[in-house]
Amino acid sequence: DSEGGLYVCMNTFLGFGREHIERHYRKTGQCVYLHLKRHVIEKVPGASGGALPKRRNAKLFLDLETNSELNGDDFEYEDEAKLVIFPDHYEISLPNIEELPALVTIACDALLSAKSPYRKQDPDSWEEELQASKHAKTLVQLDNGVRIPPSGWKCSKCDLRENLWLNLTDGSVLCGKWFFDGSGGNGHAMEHYKETGYPLAVKLGTITPDGADVYSFDEEEPVLDPHIAKHLAHFGIDMLQMQMTENGLRDNDIKPRVSEWEVIQEAGVKLKPMYGPGYTGMKNLGNSCYLNAVMQTIFSIPEFQRAYVGNLPRIFDYSPLDPTQDFNTQMAKLGHGLLSGQYSKPPMKSELIEQVMKEEHKPQHNGISPRMFKAFISKGHPEFSSNRQQDAQEFFLHLINLVERNPVGSENPSDVFRFLVEERTQCCQSRKVRYTERVDYIMQLPVAMEAATNKDELIAYELKRREAEAARRAPPELVRAKIPFSACLQAFSEPNNVEDFWSSALQAKSAGVKTSRFASFPEYLVVQIKKFTFGLDWIPKKLDVSIDMPDFLDISHLRAMGLQPGEEELPDIAPPIIIPDDPKGTDLSLDIDESSVMQLAEMGFPLEACRKAVYYTGNLGAEVAFNWIIAHMEEPDFAEPLVVPAFGGAASSGAAGLGAVGLDNQPPEEMVAIIISMGFQRNLAIQALKATNNNLERALEWIFSHAELEEEGEPALDMMDMENNANANILAETGSEGPRIKDGPGRYELFGFISHMGTSTMSGHYVCHLKKEGRWVIYNDFRVCASERPPKDLGYIYFYHRIPS
Repeated sequence: DSEGGLYVCMNTFLGFGREHIERHYRKTGQCVYLHLKRHVIEKVPGASGGALPKRRNAKLFLDLETNSELNGDDFEYEDEAKLVIFPDHYEISLPNIEELPALVTIACDALLSAKSPYRKQDPDSWEEELQASKHAKTLVQLDNGVRIPPSGWKCSKCDLRENLWLNLTDGSVLCGKWFFDGSGGNGHAMEHYKETGYPLAVKLGTITPDGADVYSFDEEEPVLDPHIAKHLAHFGIDMLQMQMTENGLRDNDIKPRVSEWEVIQEAGVKLKPMYGPGYTGMKNLGNSCYLNAVMQTIFSIPEFQRAYVGNLPRIFDYSPLDPTQDFNTQMAKLGHGLLSGQYSKPPMKSELIEQVMKEEHKPQHNGISPRMFKAFISKGHPEFSSNRQQDAQEFFLHLINLVERNPVGSENPSDVFRFLVEERTQCCQSRKVRYTERVDYIMQLPVAMEAATNKDELIAYELKRREAEAARRAPPELVRAKIPFSACLQAFSEPNNVEDFWSSALQAKSAGVKTSRFASFPEYLVVQIKKFTFGLDWIPKKLDVSIDMPDFLDISHLRAMGLQPGEEELPDIAPPIIIPDDPKGTDLSLDIDESSVMQLAEMGFPLEACRKAVYYTGNLGAEVAFNWIIAHMEEPDFAEPLVVPAFGGAASSGAAGLGAVGLDNQPPEEMVAIIISMGFQRNLAIQALKATNNNLERALEWIFSHAELEEEGEPALDMMDMENNANANILAETGSEGPRIKDGPGRYELFGFISHMGTSTMSGHYVCHLKKEGRWVIYNDFRVCASERPPKDLGYIYFYHRIPS
């Protein structure tokens, strides 16, 4: 609350704005709160040139989720703290050791001196401002004719091409120091300083028109170089033409204008900033651009806007005592921040005039910082809880999983993405077929590299690139493979071979082929271009291709037809269970289908999680294993290496894994028996396992937290079972009705796409483009601008909405 301050409950230590504090008091009965206000004191020039304090409307700037920052030279702060007793709003100014008990005084002091969680999460952003280097003004630069090319850099003392630093005295390009995590370099830049005494170096890849990262070896700290433009120009570098690579990450390739970094971010084009509701930026919290891009897209969809922002008062009214741990509260809060327009306001005319008069530019600090949302949504997840770059597609599925698990109202907004896939598997020898259906949320299109329309140019470019690399010259201008979208769509619809197919008609392994069709078309179609693959070093690589994605898409011809006249179905017979002669000496890990593992890994999932998924689903294919992954993503050991148990344990684990995604969604009987043996009812045991994805430990916690169900008996359990079935997990296909599907025509129009820049899912940067009010808008973290050249051919994930009939 920018006017009323922040109220902190002295019992729960949760903070509330003025409009929510009364509700919290009525709901909890807590009556003692610490009231915090911050007044901004504006300095005005005095007669002697000094600054006199001037109170600025006693306005509080306490919204920690915005990026509002005040120039320290122009403002001072005056903090005010009071203890407030409800319901009479009796106020006691602090400090006041005479009237307050010692325990209360100690608690207030601890709260006032506590370090902000925002500072704990992002200590770098609270560091002191960099100081100008003492060497900057008098730096001597050698006139040795060195000119630095715009790309193709390499350490002059080793073969490293990352973490490179340009010495500003002699123009040497050398690698930085080695870090404990194995990254960095061999320390040649530091060795060069010790040999020569040349003090300043700039990190290549951080040079932009706004500045660069400069380090002083002599002062042993990052510094400012007020003359950086002149120092760089000495080596032929024009700052105004430079762009930071990978959003400040460790990538040294500043590429020509055809690079995806330049094209996707629309660099070199003057973009008009956009303000108002729906045009609010999001701060990058350190490799969180994948989250920003996905959430901007999600909250551009009316169904999500209605579910969370439209229901915001009700969600806040019924939020738990700790709203920081409630998914719907956090979604509503984030949606309100993005859509309200309160954090996206154009600069005042007086501010612009002042900037022109002073010949300086102060960046506008609009936007929100989704720290609390990221902390909650990534809690317990081995990847999203880290500060590493992640796959936007994987995060999208993770978000949909959470939306499904936390229904808000009768309508689930994630229904708009859900569709059914019909898979037709045919035994090549008997010609018999089997039709199955599965739920999916993303249409994954393979990249048909063999259909490139510029093959001759690609071959010539590759030869020139290798020659330039051998001669240590700058690489030639990039030539990107041009792939027709129709070829990718054709590759999607073609039959695929099924590895180790077991034919129930032959009662033996045989050759099999599988084709996929849409059993239903979703309201919103999400199309992922499978650009990522694995290199020989098992590191994900990205195919740098251009695909002519259509604005209007018709996939009606991919509608499933079901069993056709003349087709004969495969018998519904399960493959026999083969028990080895020596179970203990058998390496069960050999049963893992590596082709299915690779299919899942190409989607961006951790490799070990993919191996477990294939193992625990009995090699039934990548689709079934994919369902297992979605059901187990929240488990703390999700990405831990697979531990293959003894044979008896393997059967149990496999059953448990399949139980989570089985056709009837029934928990494994052995788990039910364990809970019953503890004295609980069978219905309660089944309900607890269903609610926790067959996790025995969590199921027991669920039972203890729902003790009232055991007391109320069977009727309450039956009612709870009905409610849970109505809001089942996204993979469950229980009941006669099955998953809720919004079927319709297969004609769509493009309204958004998420693009990735970089060489793999483990690095790079994400932005999204959305079509709003008839024009394209680019969302690049904080920067929200009208798009001039939307790079629709370089996207990674595309979002289409259905065209009404």
